[in-house]
Amino acid sequence: MAEDLVLESCNLEFESNSQNHMTADMGSQQLVVRRGQSFTITLHFAGRGYEEGVDRLTLNVETGPCPIESSGTKSHFPVSDALQESAWSAVVDHQDGTSLSLLIYAPPDARIGCYTLTLEASTGYQGTSFRLGEFILLFNPWCPDDSVFLEYEDQRCEYVLTQQGLIYQGSLKFIVPIAWNFGQFEDEIVDICLQLLDTNPKFLRDQNRDCSRRNNPVYIGRVVSAMVNCNDDQGVLAGRWDNKYEDGVSPMSWIGSVDILRRWRKYGCQPVRYGQCWVFAAVACTVLRCLGIPTRVVTNYNSAHDTNSNLVIDHYLDEMGNLQKTSKDMIWNYHCWVESWMTRPDLPPGYDGWQALDPTPQEKSEGAYCCGPAPVKAIKEGELRLKKYDIPFVFAEVNADMVYWVLQKDGSRKKTIHSSIVGKNMSTKSVGKDAREDITHNYKYPEGSDQEREVFAKAELQKSDLTEEEKGVSIKIKVSEGMNNGCDFDVFAVISNNTETERLCRLMFCARTASYSGVMGPECGMKDLLNVVLLPHAEKTVPLRILYEKYGSCLTQDNMIKLVALLFEYQTGDIVLGVRDIYIKNPDIKIRVLGEPMQQRKLVAELTMLNPLSTPLCGCVFTLEGAGLTEGQKTQELASPVEPGQEAKVRVDLTPQLSGLHKLVVNFESDKLKGVKGYRNVIVAPVPK
Repeated sequence: MAEDLVLESCNLEFESNSQNHMTADMGSQQLVVRRGQSFTITLHFAGRGYEEGVDRLTLNVETGPCPIESSGTKSHFPVSDALQESAWSAVVDHQDGTSLSLLIYAPPDARIGCYTLTLEASTGYQGTSFRLGEFILLFNPWCPDDSVFLEYEDQRCEYVLTQQGLIYQGSLKFIVPIAWNFGQFEDEIVDICLQLLDTNPKFLRDQNRDCSRRNNPVYIGRVVSAMVNCNDDQGVLAGRWDNKYEDGVSPMSWIGSVDILRRWRKYGCQPVRYGQCWVFAAVACTVLRCLGIPTRVVTNYNSAHDTNSNLVIDHYLDEMGNLQKTSKDMIWNYHCWVESWMTRPDLPPGYDGWQALDPTPQEKSEGAYCCGPAPVKAIKEGELRLKKYDIPFVFAEVNADMVYWVLQKDGSRKKTIHSSIVGKNMSTKSVGKDAREDITHNYKYPEGSDQEREVFAKAELQKSDLTEEEKGVSIKIKVSEGMNNGCDFDVFAVISNNTETERLCRLMFCARTASYSGVMGPECGMKDLLNVVLLPHAEKTVPLRILYEKYGSCLTQDNMIKLVALLFEYQTGDIVLGVRDIYIKNPDIKIRVLGEPMQQRKLVAELTMLNPLSTPLCGCVFTLEGAGLTEGQKTQELASPVEPGQEAKVRVDLTPQLSGLHKLVVNFESDKLKGVKGYRNVIVAPVPK
């Protein structure tokens, strides 16, 4: 009888497996593979090699704290003649003396997570068990049978593999891209993402049930949406919108997800302070891409938050144009969420593809602060009766109607305007290039089209009583060039009289600083003209000067100013309203790369920014993010203040570890300028052979 097989060592073939499974950027410290695809291990036996027909080899994979075969968290399978497409299986790849290479196949619906791998080798009636090691299993967008399969390679590269990207901020008419380091393959991140799953309340309530559902991207997406905010769990980020961030980090200061996720783990899963919508969305994007779910950050301009589900946003103003807090409904200048690509077998056919997930805590969904996944196709078609998940809320974000009411001194209120301004210029980064892609058409049909009316009829909405009345007098707000931080500039109320008669009016034209979420700050410009004469079929332009000395001290880090123009007609008693949000542009950060970018060769980046203000900038700090940067390279403090008209300048030594395209993301902070962003693409050549 043959002597027992004795395992001497096991090689998990980190390098070749990670190349084949598109996980090479996660490093070589652990085996990370994707389901629906085989991976190779090599067994080295002592004494004698494996003999087919004599030795029986059986493998065991387990994940989670309570692995059970019926829950899909454990599988026991022999080395056989052929791989199976729908089950864990293994075959001999090749044999060389006492070395034996096996192909192990994870089915395309396997649970993701960290697995232990053991081998049982038996000869005759004797058997021995050997622990081979651990591996991490992820979703696989390259596998046609995986529920996150994405057909085109350029999209898989953008939405799964790309570690840097752009997120869109600003305002409807001044869209501002900011660079972000998602960093989903950086050290520790995959372990942190799995820890996040193991910290979620559903896992803590029922570990077996939670782990058994980790084969489903719909379930994982919903868990991540809830766990990125900390409102009812040990989630990653605490949200704050009141401009008071002294006990944490301002949301505008973050330029990447890696620091946030590492802080969350380092401090025992305590929430990281602070996030706002784009930070929540960016961290969710990092986690979902890391787990293998194709994901992108989306920005919706003029985004509605409809608290009473009537698809109408009511705003109340006093006669001075000040917003009154009589309604919880809000319009945010912009709002960010993520879209993830997956099939929806839990819904009727037709709703596969992009799904909206919103980790910003706004309203509870099934008892938790999460939102989605809501099929984008269902939102476009107005299918509000579909139960999964939160389709009416997202539908309102892009479709709600807006009504302004002016509260008058006698207690009456007058409806002044209704306009379909919600859900505009929906933006995401283009595939493979630093350009904006407008995806509004994915969420809604063109306004006024037959299809749009059909969608509203399907949603059982009555829009007929909300149509805007034709006005004899109209007002628009126009702006000038050069609305730069530190500068004075003009804005204009343009009033048109479309009637045959002369009109006498009062014009209230006011500017207030504001946050992107719609909260108003102090007044920074005001004009009250009691006797404005409008000739028949004529136009009058009224300028308002906005002074830096008025807005500089009260401008929030969102750099927003809201302009409100109220026109009262004396003859008719009518009120006409014009509203516009403007964005105050920060100075540009210039990034020069000195030398030829080559892998493992010294490289210097020079960062400069001109002080545009009339006072010195103190406490100046440049912060950098990008693949391969050390902690020492990431923060560069200036020793002395930067005088007006002078440049803040630092040089940073960079040594790129990896070849390929890298985005250097930069943030500048000082006592008077915060959240100034810049980025530059650097193409690093490989080390010459």
